[in-house]
Amino acid sequence: MALQKGDKAPDFTLFNTDKKEVSLSDYKGKNVVVLFFPLAFTGVCTTELCSMRDDIASYQNLNAEILAISVDSLFTLEKYKADQNLPFQLLADFNRTACAAYKAQYDDFVLGMKGVAKRSAFVIDAEGNVQYAEVLDDAGKLPDFEAVKGTLSALK
Repeated sequence: MALQKGDKAPDFTLFNTDKKEVSLSDYKGKNVVVLFFPLAFTGVCTTELCSMRDDIASYQNLNAEILAISVDSLFTLEKYKADQNLPFQLLADFNRTACAAYKAQYDDFVLGMKGVAKRSAFVIDAEGNVQYAEVLDDAGKLPDFEAVKGTLSALK
């Protein structure tokens, strides 16, 4: 069953582009936007993450950290982060543990790929509870960023 508002957010520990482990629990006491995206260097994913980059001030004003997660390797994400000048953490879920825990995973994706992260947005509050959950079956669609910001605003 998909995560819903009020559920305890599953903790995870993944490597970032600096080859350091990052856990959701590291952000206890802060609001966090967890974004799962299918694959770096693809059109819709780039649109999604660049829109977050371009609106980063809104999220900072709402006291929110952003963690963007894909099944790409940390080396791919390191290049992607640099190329797109992304000012937030990109985390590699190469072993697909986080996207599975969040029920945000395609069984079958394009070109025969299996286990790719579904495009998803979660708002996790300072106590580690899910306050917003959106898991998209259509990888061509973007999360409702206005709803994400509205949820964060209500947590202030």
